[in-house]
Amino acid sequence: MHDIHVAVARNYVENLKEEVKKGMREKAEQGIYPGYAPFGYRNNTVTRSIDVDAEESPIVQRIFELYATGNHSLSDLRTRLWQETGRRLCRSNLEKILKKRFYIGFFSWQEIEYKGTHDPIISVDLFERVQAVFRTHNRPKYRKHNPAFAGLLRCAHDGCTVTTERHKGKYVYYRCSFGRGKCDLPYMREEAVSEQLGRVLEDIYVPDEVVSAITRSMALGDAQAQSQREKQLASTHARLTGIRTRMDQMYDDKLDGKIDEQFWSRRMAEFREQEIQLLAASERLSAAATPERVLSAQRILELANKAHFLYVTRKHEERGELLRKVLLNCSTDGVNLTPTYRKPFDLIFQRARNQEWSGREDSNLRPPGPEPGALPG
Repeated sequence: MHDIHVAVARNYVENLKEEVKKGMREKAEQGIYPGYAPFGYRNNTVTRSIDVDAEESPIVQRIFELYATGNHSLSDLRTRLWQETGRRLCRSNLEKILKKRFYIGFFSWQEIEYKGTHDPIISVDLFERVQAVFRTHNRPKYRKHNPAFAGLLRCAHDGCTVTTERHKGKYVYYRCSFGRGKCDLPYMREEAVSEQLGRVLEDIYVPDEVVSAITRSMALGDAQAQSQREKQLASTHARLTGIRTRMDQMYDDKLDGKIDEQFWSRRMAEFREQEIQLLAASERLSAAATPERVLSAQRILELANKAHFLYVTRKHEERGELLRKVLLNCSTDGVNLTPTYRKPFDLIFQRARNQEWSGREDSNLRPPGPEPGALPG
């Protein structure tokens, strides 16, 4: 009799276990996460759903924003988070958070991914940028001294990177890295390099009249671009609706026994991936606001006019940051510099050098620009 009672109890427990699994799976299929809410969310015991935690969700957003810049390792991120919020999270937890698709509205249960009914904390675009940082293994390089112009110079003799050495604990010298053997590039003091690089910015100038004309022209062109973006956004939403309709139909077919579990899981995974890509495209199109683009163009042109003035009033470290906004790199033979400008500063420099909109007698004199309203061809 004891053995019979044990067998009956074991059978009851197994049945109960299966019923619990079945109930949790049905809950997952309804889009409700059946487990404990991850960091940034909380379980609602009344509605038995997942709600956004008002205190923790901003921390999650900050974690993603910081790591998406590519300037932080997980250890750096842990320290920065503790300084800003007072929360201590270990590196492994930070990595799990940064890779968890729950924060964009999806979750996995029993190796099947579902679209959750909970509100996303992170945009799909931000999530994808974070994953790109992981894929490229973008880790900062640590060194005791960060030279102001590191990475900006290349040797004109052999094309090698120009590196730095610190002498007597305070004097910084730039030299060829000797990647192709001994080189004739002389050692250069950081002060001399800083002065040479400053002259590069003297050749960038856009008359105020041209700044206004270009800004007006871009505003007009962006009005047409905005109309095109709206059409693309409508098309993306239509495709997204079509994908979700097919997903609902497949779920009904699974419940009716028209398709098996394996086929449904495989096709749903494909549809989920398409849905995420369409959501990311929708977010990018929605974020492309015309006023911001025109404002960015105006700031670039204003920076071109003020670059040299800003440079001479800054310290070496700040000068390096300014140069990185304008230059890709500079080739040097120890005496002369050949700059390679970033876009659109390369076009600005070319126009200024050819005097297509204004000539300059020297670095301190700016002759009048073109007539008001004139736009260079």
